[in-house]
Order: sequence, then structure tokens, then C-alpha cells
Amino acid sequence: MQTGAASLKNKFDSIIFDLDGTLWDSTGNVALAWEKARLQVGYEEVDSITRERVRSITGMAYDVIFEVLLPDMEVERRNYFKSVCAQSEIDILEEMGGDLYPDLANTIKYLAGKYKLYIVSNCQSGYIETFLDHCPVADHFLAHQCYGTKGQPKAENIRDIVNDHNLQAPVYIGDTNGDRDSAAKAGVPFIFASYGFGKVGEGMVATIDSFEELKELL
Repeated sequence: MQTGAASLKNKFDSIIFDLDGTLWDSTGNVALAWEKARLQVGYEEVDSITRERVRSITGMAYDVIFEVLLPDMEVERRNYFKSVCAQSEIDILEEMGGDLYPDLANTIKYLAGKYKLYIVSNCQSGYIETFLDHCPVADHFLAHQCYGTKGQPKAENIRDIVNDHNLQAPVYIGDTNGDRDSAAKAGVPFIFASYGFGKVGEGMVATIDSFEELKELL
């Protein structure tokens, strides 16, 4: 854990979490789902979808993901493939879930005793609900917002959570530069989860190297 001050305790009234790379890692099963979708649609121009390919785009808005993966594909064709991937993803994750980060349940229980807890992700609609179905402490999260709900940037979704729930001193926890930038645009301090998928060099109030370090930090 890296922070310039161990005095982040009692600085905040609420915590807003990113999902992928912060609360769990579902990239292995998402890759299985998208590969199943690729075989289903039979698009010969789509390369095999591996966990590494999924990890490389995790955290982007759902529409942007497929623009990055398939930049040369005709839009209507790409949108159809995206819709098949989205359904396949939800089906497989509902059955298999993802990998919760170590000590997540105990850490969330601890944090819920001191803070209001929320989730904001760039995922499709239904994805956070699937995570919550596999999370043993789902009832500690008071609300969530995602890209799929309104199609708006993460910064706007963070602002919505802050405004809708009258949060006075929130902090956002995520694992990418996009998370940091979104938090900054929303006017919310940022804690970097270095165990996730990204690398962030500056702009955070603290860095955690494991999820359970939040018990010491906050």
C-alpha cells in the first residue's frame, strides 16, 4: 500500500467501486463467452478471442470495446456481433461468475460498517446484477450505475450516484487511467487498485496492492 497519509480514515462518507479489476476478474469466462459467440455467428474475419484480448480492453465503454476489437467491420455487422457477445456473456457469467478478489467479503463487511458503498462500471446492463448474484455480501452495496443504463460516460454515472444519494465526501476506487480520469471529471478523489488491469502513475490519493488493504487504509 502506498499513500502519503495514513489519515484517510474518516475522510469519506462513501465509497464508489469500479467492478472489473477492482472487485472481481471475470476475463476468463468473458473470453469463453465471446469465443462461443464468435463461433455462433461464423464471422471468419474475427480472430479467436482470448483472455489476453479481453484483458486488453477491460474498462472501456461496451460500445468502444467492439470498435477497438473490430475496427474494420461494418457497423451493423459489428453491432450484431456485440449483441450476441453480450447475451452469451451474461448467460455464462450467470452460471459461472468471475473470480472475486481475495478477502473481498470480509473487507466489504468492514467497509459497510463505516461507509455507504456503491458500484459504477462501464459495463452493459445486467452485468453488475450478475456480479451481485455471485457476491456473498451483495446486500452491502446500496446502488449501482453502468454505461448500459443511459449510455453515458463513467464520470457522469459517478456524478449521478453522488447526486442521487446526496454523498458529501465520496471516493472512487478503480484500476485504470480511465477510472482516474472519470473520478477527476466527477470531482471525486481516486484510490488506485494496482492489482487490477491497468497502470496509473499519478492522480491518486492512495494506492492499494490488494483489496484487503482497504481495511487498513480506510
